Amino acid sequence: MDKVQVDLGARAYDVLIGAGLLQRAGTLIGPLLHRPRVAIVTDETVSRHHLPALEAALTEQDIAHSTLRLPAGEATKNWDDLGRTVEWLLAERIERRDIIIALGGGVIGDLAGFAAAILRRGVRFVQIPTSLLAQVDSSVGGKTGVNARAGKNLIGAFHQPSLVLADIDCLGTLTPRDFLAGYGEVVKYGLLGDAAFFAWLEENGPALAEGDPTLRAEAVRRSVQMKSDIVVRDETEQGDRALLNLGHTFCHAIEAATGYSDRLLHGEGVAIGCALAFELSARLGLCAQEDPSRVRAHLAAMGTRRDLRDIPGDLPDADGLLDLMAQDKKVVDGQLRLILARGIGDAFVTADAPADAIRSVLADALAQR
Repeated sequence: MDKVQVDLGARAYDVLIGAGLLQRAGTLIGPLLHRPRVAIVTDETVSRHHLPALEAALTEQDIAHSTLRLPAGEATKNWDDLGRTVEWLLAERIERRDIIIALGGGVIGDLAGFAAAILRRGVRFVQIPTSLLAQVDSSVGGKTGVNARAGKNLIGAFHQPSLVLADIDCLGTLTPRDFLAGYGEVVKYGLLGDAAFFAWLEENGPALAEGDPTLRAEAVRRSVQMKSDIVVRDETEQGDRALLNLGHTFCHAIEAATGYSDRLLHGEGVAIGCALAFELSARLGLCAQEDPSRVRAHLAAMGTRRDLRDIPGDLPDADGLLDLMAQDKKVVDGQLRLILARGIGDAFVTADAPADAIRSVLADALAQR
């Protein structure tokens, strides 16, 4: 078992990474409890795969538990399901010193974490991320929230977990598509700040995707360590933390355009967004012309989506996508901020990307569909 500490002073917490953590959850969570009781929020798909093991681990330590199962999928991150979750937690008489467990992927972690943030003005929660995307990204750093009609993650709060249990065994239940979607967030870390990690992924990515547990644990550990380091420097995204949004402004626009449906999974959108960000960077003369090709070549080798043409169904035109990008929460004083790159492993935040250049990249990508 590896441990990465998110060192936020009095609110510091550990991210534990390894195999078999779900079976030890009762022992690991028990020391956090003021009374032997927890509330579990999960979804209908994850509950079939992982809830029995969690319940058995809690029962073994005499920890009482109740469970809310929500529908699976991005569409669950909405006001109605958030309200349903909060009302259920109140009906269960969850107190401020209790623990809410978020068992699932990024959707459950974001929604349950936001419910914990607003319930009784703040209840503690534990993340047990079951997807690769959640293990390397959304479970760490305290971003919680739901989507709005105007865009993704526009309603939320910073609310740090008390513990994160990233059980590598959970990744074995993912479909190949879901695993590769999560890989979009893994490769993002190499692209934004660690060229050596990107090179490691180029060498080891295919074996990692095939299921090598040692490589999977190492990829999760390195991703979590990088995110932890950035979060500690900039918890509420006033500066460096924005780098973690490499590819996300493009991604969020495409997700909105596809109705947050199964046409595009979040991590797939991140991969496509990273490729577009590097294409824009190259056109602006910020990075070498070879860098976008190298990014796409690696994504192609992994078998994940990398271009707008990989998305089924209709999409808005370039102006329509640009309008959706303008709804991004990184807009400041009406100015869109993008994460661009001077090269692989060297990303930066800028508000100086010309709209015409962004429109051109989008138009060219749409023309290839």
